[in-house]
Amino acid sequence: MQVTETLSEGLRREFKITIPAKDMDDKLLARLAELKDQVQIRGFRPGKVPVAHLRRIYGRSAMAEVIEKTVMESSRKVIDERKEKPAMQPQFTLPEDETEAAEVLAGKSDLEFSIKYEVLPDFALGDFATIEIERLMAEPGADEIDDRLDKIYKANAVYEAKTGAAVAGDQMTIDFVGKIDDEPFEGGTGEGIDIVLGSGDFIPGFEDQLIGAEADSERVVEVTFPDNYSTRQLAGKAATFDVSVKAVSAPKDAVPDDDFAQTLGLESMEKLREIIRGQVQSEYDAASRQKVKRMLLDALDEMHKFELPPTMVDDEFKNIWREVESDLERSGNSFEDEDTTEEKAREEYRGIAERRVRLGLVLAEIGDKNGIKVNDDEVQRAIIEQARSFPGREQQVWEFYQKNPEAVASVRAPIFEEKVIDFLLELVKVNDKTVSKDELFADMESDDGHHHHDHDH
Repeated sequence: MQVTETLSEGLRREFKITIPAKDMDDKLLARLAELKDQVQIRGFRPGKVPVAHLRRIYGRSAMAEVIEKTVMESSRKVIDERKEKPAMQPQFTLPEDETEAAEVLAGKSDLEFSIKYEVLPDFALGDFATIEIERLMAEPGADEIDDRLDKIYKANAVYEAKTGAAVAGDQMTIDFVGKIDDEPFEGGTGEGIDIVLGSGDFIPGFEDQLIGAEADSERVVEVTFPDNYSTRQLAGKAATFDVSVKAVSAPKDAVPDDDFAQTLGLESMEKLREIIRGQVQSEYDAASRQKVKRMLLDALDEMHKFELPPTMVDDEFKNIWREVESDLERSGNSFEDEDTTEEKAREEYRGIAERRVRLGLVLAEIGDKNGIKVNDDEVQRAIIEQARSFPGREQQVWEFYQKNPEAVASVRAPIFEEKVIDFLLELVKVNDKTVSKDELFADMESDDGHHHHDHDH
């Protein structure tokens, strides 16, 4: 085997590898010798087929197998000898010329192919003890508990059919057809929809105009979609809705008390408030964790500067950009609507791709140096948790992961990341600060202060 380095530039490597025709022929004969004991050919006893005969019949396909195996083994050997870690699967270029390829397959020419890959960069980890971050913490107040309790009470309210005009708080069952310039628009039609007047679930002004309506009546509602409406084609547009009121119901008189708690399977109102407090605290703790993680990742990003494998960055950017274009298409927005240009957006998301790749390599190195691993049980628990969120389809979800190693890797990655973050939080200096709910949730519209596409991993 002859190896010639044709490129060594930064993290990029390229080699030309030549395997002499004699070596290839020897490998082919060894493969045919294996086949001799495996194939049955009319007129020959098992194991007695002459190699020359086998070569006529199976030579081409056997040589194709030999070439594939040789390319993989010789490439691995070259990389191993150099003690380099490829950033991703190496790329191979085999002879494209048909005549040349035929000569190699016939065992008459040397096998020449090129291998191209990028190596993972060598870098030193920073001193984590120098990192100092502020952890914002909050506790739910009585008002927050009361608000949540009120929402639960209203969500579980029992309604009874009533006669007469609908008032705020009543539930109404309606059919509607929305029109813009007298033409029905996509997504503007509904049948048998339940709406609680005053809930604010529909666009502003819609519910107010149904107050006073009775069952089996018709109303025309005139509204204007908000300027920041999620579907850009409808934002700011005036619309009319032909509404048919099918039924009106009023909430039964009741109070949120122990009896109400018991309808939810709890023994008392005190227990219900305790559970609500726990849920709210979990949300606060998750927000606190997210902010701490963001600060920690920012510090790691700032602390480690090194060359990145170009293809890893390109692939990460393509993934992000696909998501950006998909979101724009879904919302009907343009880059101008988001106060930017395509050129600026590409530059911004390229920076995000670089950040993700850099942090991915840093977290992987921290995990590797400190023996942080994700075991199969942890992955299995995470998959079971995901399956539970698809009631009735748990088996399908489970089978999907069994058949897709890449999907399993996507489950393993965030678990690994959280374990590394936990490890780091033991090493960095964390200062706890008690704040209000509003301070805790300020600037939480995205993970990175950019657009919603910018989250790590």
